[in-house]
Amino acid sequence: MPARSRLLVLLWPLGCVPFCVLLWQGLSGVLGPDPAKVFVASLGWWALVALIATLAVRPVAITLRQPWLVAARRTLGLLAFAYASIHLVAWSWLLLGWDWGYIGGELNKRPYILVGFSAWLLMLPLALTSTRASRRKMGARWQKLHKLIFPAVLLGLIHDTWIQKSGYGEQLFFLIVLLGLFAWRFKESQKRRKNSQK
Repeated sequence: MPARSRLLVLLWPLGCVPFCVLLWQGLSGVLGPDPAKVFVASLGWWALVALIATLAVRPVAITLRQPWLVAARRTLGLLAFAYASIHLVAWSWLLLGWDWGYIGGELNKRPYILVGFSAWLLMLPLALTSTRASRRKMGARWQKLHKLIFPAVLLGLIHDTWIQKSGYGEQLFFLIVLLGLFAWRFKESQKRRKNSQK
């Protein structure tokens, strides 16, 4: 297997490291007085980081002139969805005890939870259509569908910001990074449009 392919394969085990560390910390009792809450929040944070990293892959690959890096987008996107899904399951189980009435009430009472759930719903079709077969079958529709990552990451950031009671420096940094990535993509789309008109 080529060295580049080996590096891409390593993304999965590397991407699972934060979850394993969080699980070990939770079982070891080092997550503080409310370990379940910290565990759930940390899973959501890693989902957001992986989603932002997914968006950053293409600009980094083009800037470094390493097109093979683009292949990492699928793995990072699936890792983001995996962390978001475990975050949702952990919230429903560890914090609400699978009480569906309570879960429905929380979704209705706390808008930031609905925002986070909406982000997960937008990520769901992206994960389900992440295979090469889906891309071939859907054609141009696949590209349009996968633009849902943009509202998904924005909703994820809003959700993460909303649950903070103080100290928004991290969220501000994420916002600056996202604005930079959006600006880069807009510039690239304008460049492609100009080139197609020549």
